[in-house]
Amino acid sequence: MNLTKNKYYFEALDCFPYNLPECLEALNYALSYDPEDADALCLMARIHSEILKDYETAKKYFAEAMMHDVANINTPEFYINCLINNEDFEEAEKLINYSSKIKGIDQSVIWILRSYLSEKRGNFINAIHFLEKAKKYCFNSCSLEHIKERKKFVKSKIIKKKSKKKTKETD
Repeated sequence: MNLTKNKYYFEALDCFPYNLPECLEALNYALSYDPEDADALCLMARIHSEILKDYETAKKYFAEAMMHDVANINTPEFYINCLINNEDFEEAEKLINYSSKIKGIDQSVIWILRSYLSEKRGNFINAIHFLEKAKKYCFNSCSLEHIKERKKFVKSKIIKKKSKKKTKETD
């Protein structure tokens, strides 16, 4: 890996998301040195996905990053989020299944993303089940607390849904 490119990629990463003009400048330098750098392409995709909400452009950058480094453990998490936010559920499911086999990837995050996908599809029971699976792969208290909060949140949706049905039946 080229040290100059590393410098610009890390500058861009350091500026993201708080100083986007400097982030983009450094990122463009990084990509000019190595247009096939998966991490730099992933960061460019994140800018389009998370900041600009331009999911179609983000998907192109993510796909290119995956093409150049299929074993990169940084890209799938953000790519899956982009696909779910863009309601490309089947594509997200395929990427989740592929990503779960990448050596070194955080399995807890992958199970959380499975849960998020189920939640977006309206299947709250599966979402809770996947959060239980994610709990098994947590190795720090912060992740565990996040999962507990998500589980409580998803359960609250189920309760609201049932209470609305009861209200309709009594009317």
